[in-house]
Amino acid sequence: MVLRRECTARQLRLAVELRRLRDAAGLSAIEAAALLGVNRVQISHIESGLAGVSEERLRRLAAHYSCTDEGFIDALVAMATDRTRGWWEEYRGLLPTPFLDLAELEHHSTYRCDVEFLFIPGLLQTEDYARAAFSSRVPELPREELALRVNHRMQRKVILEASMPYEAVIHEAALRIRVGDRATARAQLTRLLELSLADHITVRVIPFDLDGFGGTWSPMMLAGGGVPKLDTAVRDAPYGTGFIDSEAQLGVFRTVFRRVEDASLDSSRSRDLIQRLAKEL
Repeated sequence: MVLRRECTARQLRLAVELRRLRDAAGLSAIEAAALLGVNRVQISHIESGLAGVSEERLRRLAAHYSCTDEGFIDALVAMATDRTRGWWEEYRGLLPTPFLDLAELEHHSTYRCDVEFLFIPGLLQTEDYARAAFSSRVPELPREELALRVNHRMQRKVILEASMPYEAVIHEAALRIRVGDRATARAQLTRLLELSLADHITVRVIPFDLDGFGGTWSPMMLAGGGVPKLDTAVRDAPYGTGFIDSEAQLGVFRTVFRRVEDASLDSSRSRDLIQRLAKEL
């Protein structure tokens, strides 16, 4: 068995789900290994993401674990047997791993929801806006890495071109903050208006004059998995990007998103606000 030197977030998610199934069945790693006719170390490697698992072995494990959710099992099989080598692989070793994991997550997502308070969501950014946003980073990025990050962000937009359902809830603050110069800000708002007209893209704005909005002040993202159990929440924080997949935490994020969504203007009124702000520039 050849072990991976580095696991992607998707491979780790599969490993975590297999371990959760075993724990729910009340079986030890030794018992699971005996069911497959392998040793405990091999089960450990599978459940840590260091080794893959075949469809036949995965289905045998699911049966032994008394998992009867066929949709969930099929989704795990799809994760285990996927051999996609996506465009993001060209950045491996050049950009931090979370950049690649995010692109892979998006590639396999069934839908995507973003909440942003200070920046336009990355998938909706113009190239000039993205460059200005990355340029403001402290410490300053080397010119080569800045270019790589901007190019990577632009390539991520392929999921919108594929008509994946996408919803963005953006606070008015993010629309007013000038990331870059006046021309960059105006072009960004104009592009946001254009994108909001697409059937599969919904853009909603939380206005400043909303009474009693506490909500959440940290950006968040929800990505749909093959089944709801495999949804993923993503949080950006000073210490790095976090991929969240526990059922309890996902429930919290879904609730927060619904509250933020309820607090926002509808699509039509949001476009009116964006258009007014663009005219003011």
